[in-house]
Formats: sequence, structure tokens, C-alpha cells
Amino acid sequence: MSLTSGMEWAPPGVDTATPSIARVHDALLGGTENFAVDRAVARRLKDAVPEVVNLLWCNRAFIGRVVDFLVREAGVRQLVDLGSGLPTIENTHDVAQFADPSVRVVYVDIDPMVEPHARALLGGDARVAAITADVRDVDAVLGHPELVRRIDFSRPVGLLAVGLLHLLPDRDDPHGLVRQYMDVFAPGSHLAASTMLATPGPGANPKATALEAMLQATMGTGYFRSREEITRFFAGLEPVEPGIVHLPEWRPDERLPGPLDTWEELLLGGVARKR
Repeated sequence: MSLTSGMEWAPPGVDTATPSIARVHDALLGGTENFAVDRAVARRLKDAVPEVVNLLWCNRAFIGRVVDFLVREAGVRQLVDLGSGLPTIENTHDVAQFADPSVRVVYVDIDPMVEPHARALLGGDARVAAITADVRDVDAVLGHPELVRRIDFSRPVGLLAVGLLHLLPDRDDPHGLVRQYMDVFAPGSHLAASTMLATPGPGANPKATALEAMLQATMGTGYFRSREEITRFFAGLEPVEPGIVHLPEWRPDERLPGPLDTWEELLLGGVARKR
């Protein structure tokens, strides 16, 4: 993203002086769609928790297993991916359409860089769209013409809120936001979510303490929650086995070799069905 003058080019509306969650995520994964300010934050996060890159790949692997389950086993044929971030590899639509090419996917992210990059990646696939919107504005997201064109609210929808909810403070009422989305969707819809786990007290996970502090220091966000608070995101829904667990434990592709590492205990996630 650098010009020969050393200045960084950005699409209209993109602030290159302020770090973005989507671009920091891209920098941590070795992508190129980021700026110096994002790379600086990525370095600080890795200094605080060197396994943060492993954590992100663990989260992406969870998305892949979830999407495969939703399409192959739950019969869901339309997905809304909230806080999707910049495209990488094995994106939601890649996994979904490998299982069934008819699946429709809408990516939603507040970062204005996501939509044009996703559009270029999609190559005109009419079944998939990326929209720029704030997930906290439920009406704007669900009323967006590109989403309405692809998502039939009378049929089951898979709502993905993976790696998103710990970015929303309590004042944004993230539990209420999840309910608002799920209330609109038809019975048979599924919620898939993962978020950072807080472990206060004598048994606190030092990785969680370090990462939460660094996220708030660098990005002004990062709100880790207790197991009870995370479970409440799925309130009123029917949990899919194995329930709300550490991500490596959710339907792993192969048997886990042994106890989880400390960094693997940072995220909880699961899937639940609307009756």
C-alpha cells in the first residue's frame, strides 16, 4: 500500500492515521491491506501475547467448521457474517459454497476498505455481497438493499458473530443486539458466536489480562466477559452440541492431543438454533 514517495494510498473515506480492527487483524495474519499505524498495533499485540496470531487462526478454523456444519448438517443456505473483516483465505462463502454452491452470503463490516476488497475477490458472484455498515444499527444492516436482495427472512439464516462481540462495550447492549437480529430471522435460524473469555480472580488467565489491556490501550476496545455473560448471548436458543466451549473443542476435525494451551482458553464459542 505504499507509493514510491513513502505515502500510503487509501480508498476514499479510509483514515490511515487511525488503526482499524479489520486492518490490524489483516496485519497480524500477514496480509497487505493495512497501514503503518495498523502494523504498529499488531506488533504491540504480539509483544503482549505472542500467540495472538495463533489465536486468530484458531478463530478462523472455528468459522470454517461452523459454516460447514450450518450448510451440510443444519441445512442453512443463507449466511450473514457480522464484523467479517478483510478477506483472507477460506472465507465464509468459500467454505459454504464448497459444500453447496447455491448458498448466499452477505458480509458486514464498518471498515470502508472491506467492501471494495471483498467485491474484487468475489468477481461478480451474485450470490455473495459485502456491505459497509455498523452492526449496532440493526435496521440499517437488515434493510440494506444488497442484503435484502439476497437474504429471505422467511427462511432460516445463519448469523455469524465470530470474534465480534468482545469489541462491543456493555453500553452498546451487545446481548440486546444479538436478540434483535435473531428475532427477525425465521425458526431454524442459527447463531454462531465466539468472544473473549474473562477469568478474574486468583485463577485469572494471564494471557487474557495482557491481551485485554493491550486492546484497550491501542484500539480503545476489548471487553472480555465471563462464561455466564457469554452463554447469555445464546439465551432462548437451543444449543448445538457440544455447547459453549473453547474453540478447539467445538467439533474438532481430529481428536485433541491433550490439555489446551493457555492461549487456546482465551476464546469461547458455540452455535445455537432458533426453535
